[in-house]
Amino acid sequence: MFHHPQFDPIAISLGPLAIHWYGLMYVIGFVGAWWLARVRAARLGLTKDQVGDMIFYGALGVVLGGRIGYAIFYGWEQFLANPLWIFRVWEGGMSFHGGLIGVLIASLLYARRHQLTFFQLTDFIAPMVPIGLGAGRLGNFINQELPGRVTDVAWGMVYPLYGPEPRHPSELYEFALEGVVLFCILWTVSHKPRQRGLISGLFLMLYGAFRFFVEFFRRPDPQLGFVAFDWLTMGQLLCIPMLILGAVLVVWSRRQRVDDARSSSQV
Repeated sequence: MFHHPQFDPIAISLGPLAIHWYGLMYVIGFVGAWWLARVRAARLGLTKDQVGDMIFYGALGVVLGGRIGYAIFYGWEQFLANPLWIFRVWEGGMSFHGGLIGVLIASLLYARRHQLTFFQLTDFIAPMVPIGLGAGRLGNFINQELPGRVTDVAWGMVYPLYGPEPRHPSELYEFALEGVVLFCILWTVSHKPRQRGLISGLFLMLYGAFRFFVEFFRRPDPQLGFVAFDWLTMGQLLCIPMLILGAVLVVWSRRQRVDDARSSSQV
């Protein structure tokens, strides 16, 4: 049995300015994606400045979509009781699935602006997303957020904020699967140009499968509990459409061209 290290949630303190670990993880995710996008920018015929614009679009999608998605999927009653609560981002509350929708909308707008097809852009972006996912899960772990269910496994961890019982370190499970493993697979597969839509489909399928699996070890959201069958969580419910759409995209991609050069056709 292990005990949570109880990190200080503030990474850097400069007088009245405090930089929290969780915010720093967002920065790591965006900077990592920006650097990798610059490495492969030539694939889409993008300049370095255009890569910066793409990351800005994506950041807006992540933050706005993540917060709105959390309000809809996990905090609807609280939002109805106090709509201004949605602006209280310092209290936490971001949804991956909401952020994903936000990024997809941002990608559609960016693709139209730069004469790219939607799936050209999402295939390009998908291998970079796990960097932010992995960093975000480390931020959750540092803050003792989203811990696992009570367990008796040898690597169970006591989270002081949640009592004396050892729990699955589910944030670390997600860091390993959604961050490290997902990145390695997508980056390796996308090393060579592939059929349009394949990488996007793989991302949806693999993330959906990894998240669905880890939810069996993660503590259900206390405000929701199980949403069906006394075992299905909201996270699992939201992953089902991802799994289906991902499989459809992978099959659809088999009939598509290999994206080895920039195309001027649009969605």
